[in-house]
Order: sequence, then C-alpha cells, then structure tokens
Amino acid sequence: MRDFENKFYTVLSVYITALIVANITASKVIDLWGLFVPAGFICYSLTFLMTDAVSEIWGRDRAKRVVIMGFYMNVLMVVLVQASILLPAAPFWGSQEAYQLVLSGSFRIVGASIAAYLVSQFTDVWAFLAIKRLTNGRFLWLRNNGSTYLSQAIDTSIFITIAFYGAVPNAALINMVISQYLVKMGITVFNTPFFYGLIYWIRGGKADLANN
Repeated sequence: MRDFENKFYTVLSVYITALIVANITASKVIDLWGLFVPAGFICYSLTFLMTDAVSEIWGRDRAKRVVIMGFYMNVLMVVLVQASILLPAAPFWGSQEAYQLVLSGSFRIVGASIAAYLVSQFTDVWAFLAIKRLTNGRFLWLRNNGSTYLSQAIDTSIFITIAFYGAVPNAALINMVISQYLVKMGITVFNTPFFYGLIYWIRGGKADLANN
C-alpha cells in the first residue's frame, strides 16, 4: 500500500514539474515544419497524461485535487518569478533586461494560461471518466485519447483567444489555434504507449488492482 501511494506522489511530482516548466518555456516559439507553437507544449501535454493516470487509478476526487494543487503551484511560481525580477540586480550583472524579457509574461498571457489550464484540466478529468463509464471500463486508449483531444482543443482555443485576440489578425489567430492543436494531437497519439506503460507500472503488473 505504501508503495502504491509513493507512486501517486511520483505522478504528482511529474505533473507539477511539467506544468511549471511548460509555463516557463512557453515564452519561446518554435517552428515545427511550418507550425508555430510555444516550446512548452511538450511539457504541458505531459500533464494530461498524468491526470489521466490519476483518474484511471485513483478516481475523480483525487484527480481534481491534483488539478487544484497544480493551480496553486502555478500561482506560486508566478509570484516567486516576479519577486526575483523585482529584486535589485548586482551592479556587475548585466543581464537584467534579458532575464526579465524571458521570465515576465504579461498579465494577459498569465491570465490566459490560468483560465485555459483550469477549464481544460477539469474537462480532461470529466471526459476521461465519462468515456470509462460509457465503455464499461474497456478501451483504455479511447478514454486516454478522447479526453485529451477534447481538453486540448478547449485549452488551445481559450489560451490563444484570450492571449492574442485583437493583437493579431483574425486569420493569424485561427492559424495559431489550428497549428497548435494539430501538434498536440500528434503528441497525444505518440503518448498512448507510454500511458499504457505508466498504468502497468502503477498497478505493479496486477490487472485486478482497484481503481480508487
């Protein structure tokens, strides 16, 4: 039982780490075969893998607590980063402007990120368990992929709209939403075998392990 709980905290640690790193690295935009996406999308996609695992093994209530904890840690990260920016730099350190440029997202970007996070992560938990009920616990791949497709569509739409509406042409806004969603869909498909491996590891190879 203790080993089982230790695995939960391992999953939680990966979740929080991926979430924080995703928000820090999101300031860099990368080019993937003509599709422009934030560098943090890989880490952020990993968070849905972790919430799906918690939903599958430990159930809805604990999955929701994980999402809420992630929200609090995200806010704490923003506060600590802003504090580090505001603290006076040493006179011999000449990288303050670059440091601030990389780490200080605008309030609009931060607000968009938090809004998208809360709605999409709770949607992912709900959709995963809804599909599980509808399929009587069969087709693990279907609830993993289906819930993530839906939640990632919501996440991308909310974030891009709040962060960039009015700042870029509408055509560019739509292009950004579609581009990011296509990349996230590809990552979701790629993650499927890792999800099976993660569930097998948590269950210790025991197919009859209780889900809650």
